[in-house]
Amino acid sequence: MSKSHSNRLDAAIVGAGLAGLYQLYTLRGLGLSARVFEAGADVGGTWYWNRYPGARCDVESLSYSYSFSPELEQEWTWTEKYPTQPEILSYINHVADRFDLRPDITFNTRVTSMVYDETAKQWQVVTDTGESVTARFVIMATGCLSMSKAPEVPGIENFRGTIHHTGQWPHEGVDFTGKRLGVIGTGSSGIQSIPILAEQARELTVFQRTPNFSMPAGNRPLEDSEIADMKADYRTWRKAQRESAFGVPTQETTQSALEVSEAERNAAYQAGWDKGNLVAILGSYTDTLTDKAANDTAAEFIRSKIRETVADPETAEALSPRSFPFGTKRPCLDTGYYETFNKEHVRLVDLRETPLVDITERGVRTSERDYEFDSLVFATGFDAMTGALNAIDIRGKGGVTLTEKWSEGPRSYLGIAIAGFPNLFTITGPSSPSVLSNMMVSIEQHVDWITDCLSHLRERGIVEIEPTDEAEQTWVEHVEEIGNATLYPTADSWYMGSNVPGKPRVFMAYIGGVGTYRQMCDEIAAKDYDGFSLTA
Repeated sequence: MSKSHSNRLDAAIVGAGLAGLYQLYTLRGLGLSARVFEAGADVGGTWYWNRYPGARCDVESLSYSYSFSPELEQEWTWTEKYPTQPEILSYINHVADRFDLRPDITFNTRVTSMVYDETAKQWQVVTDTGESVTARFVIMATGCLSMSKAPEVPGIENFRGTIHHTGQWPHEGVDFTGKRLGVIGTGSSGIQSIPILAEQARELTVFQRTPNFSMPAGNRPLEDSEIADMKADYRTWRKAQRESAFGVPTQETTQSALEVSEAERNAAYQAGWDKGNLVAILGSYTDTLTDKAANDTAAEFIRSKIRETVADPETAEALSPRSFPFGTKRPCLDTGYYETFNKEHVRLVDLRETPLVDITERGVRTSERDYEFDSLVFATGFDAMTGALNAIDIRGKGGVTLTEKWSEGPRSYLGIAIAGFPNLFTITGPSSPSVLSNMMVSIEQHVDWITDCLSHLRERGIVEIEPTDEAEQTWVEHVEEIGNATLYPTADSWYMGSNVPGKPRVFMAYIGGVGTYRQMCDEIAAKDYDGFSLTA
């Protein structure tokens, strides 16, 4: 269904994933003219693009869903503990249809530039289809993990076989039956896809630069009784989500890992392991993310599990992370990942021992030897948090570009707004809890805050809102101070931007807790948007 669109908008929204759809829904509720621009051919965002085998959410389905509509909660029924990409995508499609959102979404259209007109106090938005619209406000719903990156290795164009990236998987799928397959990368998409790729390929070689901590997801079909229990008491659960540290309610802990005996500790870790929940082991003790000695106890527990599972001691050791604390790179949930390396046709190449040199016509060359393949899969991750924003030519006051402003790392106020870029909002932007939380909880909180803000501006006759330099600087320092109190900055991770050559090394998320952060945002709004400059 299509409809003719005005090129003068109250708000332009970039991205039709979970954030963009909800933002469109709320702005419609205010009676504002809003339109979404989406590069893909349909809704879904990260769940539209990431269709690699085994793609699955690492937050439980009953928690990874919208809370804004009690009717939606009751009518939709999840089938598995951790939802697969196809199930999440069908949920997002259901939401788009149920609330009739598609007529206000322009698909197959990428926003290429946005320039702020200081006189008219509005944005000029230009797309790759040549369309130009003006909007009082622009809301970036571009996602934190939407800009995939190729490996930094020469010769990719020389390879004669087929190449696929987990973040841009063909929608019709790929069959590797009987193929010699090389996979480069062992982050989340590698860990999820490798067990399935191993079932297809004749030979599978995994090239690993840095081993990752992973735990069994313990995925299973949901029981009718647990679905009914959640549906009966969703309001209580949603409140607990909003007030928790990660958007995933867990039992509060008061003890240090070093205060208890090894036996007690291991029993707690085993309970977390059995739960198949990312926060379970991390949250067992108060100091897992702040004290290296405490963290070592959890890390060693997981390494012991790898040694128990992987038959070959040398492979088990290569798969055991030792170069960073547990939790400081995104830990993964898997289904049979470590077990896969016990299969005769699967081998692991440790790139710390034999570095990758280049891609050849026939395959991959390391410092030690050549490997021949029919196909390669790059599971090399994303230019996280800032990549999708920096990919658009965004120019604020005085013609300053966002990439110039962020040349030494992202700077924002609350991760929602940026000094020098009035009337621009970033949903789950850098310096907000975003990727260190259940994204659904953080998305809804940001969308609700932005919607309330626009309603307030309209009531007051305000045409421009922008953070002050002072408020932004104070927030940047606060995010850094809280981050530096943890072990996160000690790791080279995509949280720090370390996976992208030349990217400034800055801890890009807020680790002060989802509940605490929400309270701060609400207090700022209640004080007439303290830290923002408002122009009537």
